[in-house]
Order: sequence, then structure tokens, then C-alpha cells
Amino acid sequence: MSESSSPESGIPESGIPESPSGDAADALAELDALDVVARPKPDPSYKRSAFGSRWADVDHNGCNTRDDILFRDVDKGKPYTAAQQGRCDHDMLAGTWLDPYTGKELVFADLKEQRQAQAIQIDHILPLAAAWRYGAKNWTDAQRKEFANDPENLLAVDGAKNQSKSDGDAAAWRPRKEFQCKYAGLYVAVKTKWNLPVDASEKRALEEMLGTC
Repeated sequence: MSESSSPESGIPESGIPESPSGDAADALAELDALDVVARPKPDPSYKRSAFGSRWADVDHNGCNTRDDILFRDVDKGKPYTAAQQGRCDHDMLAGTWLDPYTGKELVFADLKEQRQAQAIQIDHILPLAAAWRYGAKNWTDAQRKEFANDPENLLAVDGAKNQSKSDGDAAAWRPRKEFQCKYAGLYVAVKTKWNLPVDASEKRALEEMLGTC
């Protein structure tokens, strides 16, 4: 069915989340408050499975996290289709999304078709492998599962761009200039929320991106 208003699941209507930091000055203050450590090297002990199975239903609303984020980020000013599947009232089937990383409009008519499903992916703003390097390897399994499904660290994006980003942190990868302010604010908020440190190059890159605000 086509939805024009939010289902009763409580998933927010608005798309990309606002940074809890507020404006750039607040984000810079939060950034300055983070511990600064030596840049960690790639850790071969990292495994995706350490963060649990992909897209759990951690909020117990009946929908997995992928459908939650697809519903949150879909352009609700244009036609979209969300169906009931079991307890989930927004199993996403079709719609239009704006990829924040490239500015490209993504339009899909059948997200049950594999090629289309792969063309829109849910990205971790702070990648799981990066979080692992900065300290998540020492968390409990439950903490890592919660982090992997934290909506404040997730965006619906172009699949190819997500693949090219891979596990790059803020020092290794940046979105288009028009989104760098927002991206950096969200990134700092995630680091702050999860008490993860930054390294000097990562901090410098975040300061530069917040300078575009």
C-alpha cells in the first residue's frame, strides 16, 4: 500500500536525522572533548559477524533496521509503497530516495528484485570496521549489535558509493562538499554517543568538513 503518513511504528517521518550536536560550533566543541589517540592500523581480527546478524529488529517494532531506515529516508513527497509483512507495517517495496553522499536521486519500483535492492544500501556513517579499530572490539556482543543498528549512524545511500566508501573513516573518505557539514556533525555525534576516540588526522578532517557549514 502507498503510505502518506507515518505508520504506528514510531519511525520518524523526516529523512536524514539531525545531528544531536546542533550547529557547527556545538559539533566542534564535542569534537574537542573526544580523546585523541594514535591512528589505529587495520585490524585483521575484525569480522562483520562480531556486530551480530545484518539488520536486526532491535527496537522490536516488527521491522528490521534496513526497512526502518528505508522508510525514514524515503522521499515522502513522492509516491512510495510500504506493505505489511508479518508484524512489520513498512516493508519497503518502492520509492524515491536522495543519496546524501552524491546528491543523486534513486528511484526503485521493486526492491524485492535483487539488482534494485543492491542499488540502495544502508551505510554506517562510522563504519563497523573503523569502530572496531577505535575500541568496539572491547565491547560486549550486545553493545556491538546495538551499534550496528543505531539509526543515528545509518543512512540510505547509493549502493555503488557505499561500496567505494568501504570502511573508510573521516580521514580516508568524504561525501560531496554540500553534505560534508552534515556528515561531520553526524559522525562526531556518533563518536560522542559511543565514547569512541579520534586520531589527529581524523580530527583534522572533521574540523575541515565542519568548516564548510
